[in-house]
Amino acid sequence: MNATIWMALALVLVLEGLGPMLLPRIWRRMILSMAQLPDTLLRRFGGGLVVAGGVIYYMVSTHAGN
Repeated sequence: MNATIWMALALVLVLEGLGPMLLPRIWRRMILSMAQLPDTLLRRFGGGLVVAGGVIYYMVSTHAGN
């Protein structure tokens, strides 16, 4: 894989780890409340995150040379 992809993955892991590291009780409550949501709502939320990530990636990759 490209080094940029590895750097992006590392950044995602750092950001994902901040919640449980800094605010474990709040993070746990959030995860428990998300577990109660219906599957369709979780799929929509996940799809929105995928689309947002794709748009951000596209914007950064096309404007990186400027």
